[in-house]
Amino acid sequence: MNQILDSDFVIDVQKVYKSFKSVKAVNGVDLQITKGQFTALLGPNGAGKTTLVEMIEGIQIPDSGSIFIKGKQWRGNEEELHQIIGLSLQETRFIDKLTVSETLKLFSSFYKLPQSRMEEIIELTGLEEKRKSYIVNLSGGQRQRLALGIALLNKPEILLLDEPTTGLDPTARSEVWNILLKLRERRQTSLILTTHYMEEAEQLCDYIILIDHGHIIREGTLQQLLRENGPTKNIEFTLGNVPSEADLQLAETQFNLKWEPGRSGGVLQIENKNPEEHLAQFFDFLKQRKLNLQSFECRKITLNDLFLSLTGRQLHE
Repeated sequence: MNQILDSDFVIDVQKVYKSFKSVKAVNGVDLQITKGQFTALLGPNGAGKTTLVEMIEGIQIPDSGSIFIKGKQWRGNEEELHQIIGLSLQETRFIDKLTVSETLKLFSSFYKLPQSRMEEIIELTGLEEKRKSYIVNLSGGQRQRLALGIALLNKPEILLLDEPTTGLDPTARSEVWNILLKLRERRQTSLILTTHYMEEAEQLCDYIILIDHGHIIREGTLQQLLRENGPTKNIEFTLGNVPSEADLQLAETQFNLKWEPGRSGGVLQIENKNPEEHLAQFFDFLKQRKLNLQSFECRKITLNDLFLSLTGRQLHE
């Protein structure tokens, strides 16, 4: 029986599981997206991001659990749901011997869209000077902007992007970001973006979901995640000589300090809600122990720091 859910959520994922042989790619995920919300699925490679998005897209079928798109499941509603979803994968392959205009015209015909919509997309993606260029002659960034433009042709209510800037240089990545920021201003499209770039999640998305080994381990706005899950700042010190075990234990007790082996003897990292309050005491500690301070840096905690504290590994691993 085709099940319909009466819900205010544009996307509602309920206790979804998906395994490939012995690998649990998605392990009991609950996820809700509201209209106009830009959401990042942030995690390292192999975290389960792509598998989860492919199930939301209808490409993969969950082993168990339910997925509702605007209150409807995929089965029996495929044609209707395809009309409201735009998607772009990590790598989109086009016909090399077609031009940008010909490619957009081809995809526009699938939705029976007018020429004017194709022109809007060319302007939005900044491909005006490339409209007559063959696909084979486009750079990686230009191809990705074209792929994003095609995903936006039908003015989708839901946009699903799977690591759209992986492999792009910083300039090309910024160009893709600018397109998405313009889209976010309109608040007419809900976005799920998978990425392992914390800067991408911070810049583009209202809501961030940290995922690892198929589990959602934290979620919230950027401010909520950084405020509620530990210290907001780090102060890092580089020393010229290595502290003794006794000194390290004392520093850990007094200053909630962590030692990381590294260059020039190591890095002493203070993690505290208000680390500045401990600076005078800590400088006295260094002087008393005859530890040579080479440099220090006070910086805000990042999503990568948070992920590392929760999982023991970096987002880019």
